[in-house]
Amino acid sequence: MKKKILVCGAGGFIGGHLVSKFIKENEFDIICADIKPKEYWFQIFDEAQNYSLDLKEYENTSKVTKGVDYIFNFACNMGGMGFIENNKAECMLSVLVNTNLLRSAVKNNCKKYFFSSSACVYNGSKQNQTFIDGLKETDAYPAEPEDGYGWEKLFSERMCRHFSEDFGLETRVVRYHNIYGPIGTFDGGREKAPAALCRKIINAKKNNDKNIDVWGDGEQTRSFLYIDDCIKGTLDVFNSNSSEVYNIGSEEQVSINQMIKMIEEISDYPVKKNYQLDKPKGVRGRSSNNDFVTDKIGWKSENSLKEGLTKTYKWIEQQINSGSNIDKFCRGSID
Repeated sequence: MKKKILVCGAGGFIGGHLVSKFIKENEFDIICADIKPKEYWFQIFDEAQNYSLDLKEYENTSKVTKGVDYIFNFACNMGGMGFIENNKAECMLSVLVNTNLLRSAVKNNCKKYFFSSSACVYNGSKQNQTFIDGLKETDAYPAEPEDGYGWEKLFSERMCRHFSEDFGLETRVVRYHNIYGPIGTFDGGREKAPAALCRKIINAKKNNDKNIDVWGDGEQTRSFLYIDDCIKGTLDVFNSNSSEVYNIGSEEQVSINQMIKMIEEISDYPVKKNYQLDKPKGVRGRSSNNDFVTDKIGWKSENSLKEGLTKTYKWIEQQINSGSNIDKFCRGSID
């Protein structure tokens, strides 16, 4: 019999792409769970068992984990910097999802558990300058994570570690650094910078407008990882024999202004930037150091930012121009 995989947050961005890969390979029975109504899932597949339910409730996690071999937990209340800075309590409530999934995994004798953490766990004092050295996994301690969302992720990492130690549940944890790509949120308040900037330039071009709003001064730096690289890194870590925590991110650090320039070249449409200094900006600089994951697992990112942005821009442009099913990518929801 095929092994059973449960993907939590399957109606969201990363979860949907992972399910898509599993469905194409047809090696597992797939169970999908997400709090969103099914019509708002980014991707949904008839080949999977699909449940719309709240995984903060123990009864629901107990139900969907029954008979499952492997669990992937992407379910959390999150979004771009504007959302996580203004919804700290809501972000922290996601700890209930991880807590109850771990409890249910032990109760139902699941074999392996994957938790999706974030670069927001890293010590803020190490991110006060632009173009910083890439963050190493050890830079999460001493702890000073992003308030709210970052604390929830760091605490949930520790829960995975202690469930392994105390109950023998095999766990895997990765820290994602700004994952982007097609079939994800690009409007509504939860979108991240690559999608937001693509949308703004697409609309500016469409409306013959030369101006776009930019949060901050545009000099803040980040690295952004294309979704295909994210999925490969996720599975490489999951299938490894290592229970360490790993970065899954790009080492190509750019300023927001540099990314805007890339999108201008992709669109062949230069814009003027209206800097909004009162908007949420997050840390000044953040990038991934991948030495540890490359040495231990062998994973490396493959897509350059320009390549990934080109694919993302074309997909968002198609959605905006067609207007078909656009609401589910813009309404803001829990992944």
